[in-house]
Amino acid sequence: MPDPVAKAPLRTLLLGLACGIATALFWALGLVAAKHGIASGLGPADIALHRNVWVGAALLPVLALRGGLRDLGGIGWPRGIGLMIFGGVPFAILSYSGFMLVPLGHGGVIQPSCAALGGIVLSALVLREPTPAWRVSGALAIVAGLMLLGWEALATIGSHGILGDLTFASAGLSFAVFGLMLRSWRIPPMRAVAIVSVLSLAYVPVHWAVFGFGRIIAAGWAENLLQIAAQGVFAGSLSIYLFTRTVILLGASRAALFPALVPALTLLLGFLTLGDVPTLIQLAGLVIVGVGFRLAMK
Repeated sequence: MPDPVAKAPLRTLLLGLACGIATALFWALGLVAAKHGIASGLGPADIALHRNVWVGAALLPVLALRGGLRDLGGIGWPRGIGLMIFGGVPFAILSYSGFMLVPLGHGGVIQPSCAALGGIVLSALVLREPTPAWRVSGALAIVAGLMLLGWEALATIGSHGILGDLTFASAGLSFAVFGLMLRSWRIPPMRAVAIVSVLSLAYVPVHWAVFGFGRIIAAGWAENLLQIAAQGVFAGSLSIYLFTRTVILLGASRAALFPALVPALTLLLGFLTLGDVPTLIQLAGLVIVGVGFRLAMK
């Protein structure tokens, strides 16, 4: 099957590239901010709430006024719930839970790499998008880098380190499914943001009943405002919007590769803001994943 993206205008390709890089940057910012929030006493569920519900509260009147609540703007409730599960609160809780078990470097590498790897596989199997040999080689290199990180977790942290890594891997695969849904159903970017955020409002009473708001109150205004900005604005709504644009402009298989840029950005931001110095093995895994990304994007 010919690759339709290869015939796209240069302006379209450059715009897709810019959207993909911005998505990776905002995702990395969200991971670093989440690590900071957990160190400050917030739980993964608290940070997931900040990521989704504030934007949902802001967009609820817009969706209601446009008559979108009945069928979610033509998407339908079954599809909307699927988007919320794989790109909303459950995805966010998985994204942040691993930080309670393993260092920032593991989450920053494993989660986006699994998103890229899962996106390549799903695009080939479900959407029948072209998968040339160099993209397969890139995927295998990404797997090698992930295996190196998994070995480090087992050797230096123990079995609970593997559990943390598996949590990040599950989050990455969840995001890959989310990208597949966006592509398959051809959902416009702002509608995707609105659906995920508005449906996430149903999580508020669940959070109150299961976790309460004690940790959020104890964290103070500064930390909560940081999480609202980093998670709700950048890693949440803007990331979803830009990733959806990337899928539309470049196709699902290429868009799925941009999360593989997140590891380097996460380690860099973590070092600059948190003073978190990556280990040599983490850097080696990052280099291998980077090589895989370069091959897969060829």
